[in-house]
Amino acid sequence: MSEFLNPNEIEQFVQNGFIRIDDAFSKEISNAVLDILWNDLPCDRFNPSTWIEPVIRLGIYAGEPFVNSVNTPKLHSAFNQLIGQDKWIPCKSVGTFPVRFPSSEQPNDIGKHVDASFPGNEPNNFFEWRVNVKSKGRALLMLVLYSNVSQNDAPTAIYEGSHIDVAKLLSKEGNKGFSFMELAGKLAELPKRKDVYATGEAGTVYLCHPFLVHSAQPHKGLTPKFMAQPPLLLRGELSISNSDGDHSPVERAIRLGID
Repeated sequence: MSEFLNPNEIEQFVQNGFIRIDDAFSKEISNAVLDILWNDLPCDRFNPSTWIEPVIRLGIYAGEPFVNSVNTPKLHSAFNQLIGQDKWIPCKSVGTFPVRFPSSEQPNDIGKHVDASFPGNEPNNFFEWRVNVKSKGRALLMLVLYSNVSQNDAPTAIYEGSHIDVAKLLSKEGNKGFSFMELAGKLAELPKRKDVYATGEAGTVYLCHPFLVHSAQPHKGLTPKFMAQPPLLLRGELSISNSDGDHSPVERAIRLGID
């Protein structure tokens, strides 16, 4: 398989914590996904007066158009370049959907956070899931756009370079790391980073370092936003020690924070 990302894009990923891939999957796939999701929503696709909630959560989705959207040749090539060949597990679902609607009401899930990657003492309690310096279980965070997302359409805010700060925080905590809520409570202490908004047309995918800080936004536009945030899972374990020679871009970024 030919390499999709060029050296500059890979370096951008290491330093900034994300890379945007346009046309990662086709409009036919995004349209098929939207048809399924609208059918599952308790409101009328063509009647905005029925869109009364700022966020409605749907999931988990593992049907053909969903799985196909995150398993294209472009994405597989990028996964190999960022994590290493045979070091990741192809996605078998895209998880849940927080569908965001235009609303004057403030959603209740817009705090800065880092997605956790392995269960804690209470596996059914997501807030107790954990993240450690080796990013146990998770290779990447993906922001997968199934609708066109402009600056007004609740684009996810991603904080450029914040993954390096988070690596530094986690480096002091060993294999146990922090729970989702413990880490969220420490993010305000980190250096201020430039916020970048994950906009793009349907079919755009942002591949993000697993430690990248991000947050949801209120929807000020006209059209509901459909985005999934599936993890790309690790097949084994990241190698971040000095004794190892050739590090992947994901590993190199972590080492920037702990060196």
